Amino acid sequence: MGITWLPGNALRLLENGTEFFPALETAIDGATREVFVETYIFANDEAGHRIAAALRRAAARGVHVRLLVDGFGGRDFVEHLLDPLVAARVHVQIYRREVARLSLRRHRLRRLHRKIALVDGRIAFVGGINIHSDLDEPSFAGPRLDYSVRIEGPLLAPIHRTVTHVWQLVAWASFRRRWPLAFAPLPPPGAPGGIEAGFLIRDNLRHRRDIEDAYLAAIAGARSEILLANAYFLPGRRFRQALLEAGRRGVRVTLLTQGWTDHPLQQYATRALYGQFLAGGVRIFEYHRSHLHAKVAVVDGYWATVGSSNIDPFSLLLAREANVFVRDAGFAGHLQAHLARAMRAGAREISPDAWQRGSPLRRLLNWAAYGLVRLMIGIAGYGNRH
Repeated sequence: MGITWLPGNALRLLENGTEFFPALETAIDGATREVFVETYIFANDEAGHRIAAALRRAAARGVHVRLLVDGFGGRDFVEHLLDPLVAARVHVQIYRREVARLSLRRHRLRRLHRKIALVDGRIAFVGGINIHSDLDEPSFAGPRLDYSVRIEGPLLAPIHRTVTHVWQLVAWASFRRRWPLAFAPLPPPGAPGGIEAGFLIRDNLRHRRDIEDAYLAAIAGARSEILLANAYFLPGRRFRQALLEAGRRGVRVTLLTQGWTDHPLQQYATRALYGQFLAGGVRIFEYHRSHLHAKVAVVDGYWATVGSSNIDPFSLLLAREANVFVRDAGFAGHLQAHLARAMRAGAREISPDAWQRGSPLRRLLNWAAYGLVRLMIGIAGYGNRH
């Protein structure tokens, strides 16, 4: 299913928790009817306590507050923050709570990876930022690099539909059928801005490839430049070939990937693909100033996306994801300028010559990691699909 482009939106790009958490807290504190929050991680740290306090304040005012946290990413939340929120009359659900850490069974790997907040049906936030401090690693020179988008306008309607739908699914699966499922209606539609945008999700039913296909369509139509920043970048064959074909057409293709990572196996697997991309003229930068957690892209200075979906099998084949897509030169240029500044401040380019002179043992380890990740996906039942 393609993107339904909706005009008339007001969008504001938010970089890192420094901008995101104050904006989210302000929106929650202004709520009068209803708050939805979906997140993969809700950490027991400064950011988690701050947003939890805002949710409790909203519930105390009589606002209907619903919080959906993933059962794997939210293990810390369940242990430390769940009970005080429930006691404050916040409705909390855990998505797939029981997790066997070493299990590769398909249903165990299907996670809620979306990061969405919706307040009174009039303000939404969609992006890649978890409820988790991005200043939690003192050895880094800066905060975790990530983005979210604050949204007003017609795009709120599909966002409202998806959060209410998933909430109801989890309620029924958890046998909480008596929980109140009447949702406040959306305000009358308006057009507070002039930006054309679309909203896509990834699930395991009707929307399995929507986000990936939107990327592929933009790459296929690129004429001058593709800038893609992705935390966990391990694309399948179709995606790799699309980027290389764009390079053969003369499009400048630039990838920004992680230099520091909390998942070394996946990083090594990503590096196994560097040789192919570098030989095809793709420029590759690794971000070393801190953790790169962004999942964003800009094409031709006009098309852009910000969301939760990595370009890897776990996001594209297993997790629930959500991305905002934008056709607007102002927004795309703003995001591109942010990325360019981040790359100047904290990224190192991988040159083809330096890569070829690298250790053969390191390249062997990279390909071993790539094979292991593919094996894991195959065991989960997706080996022949991607």
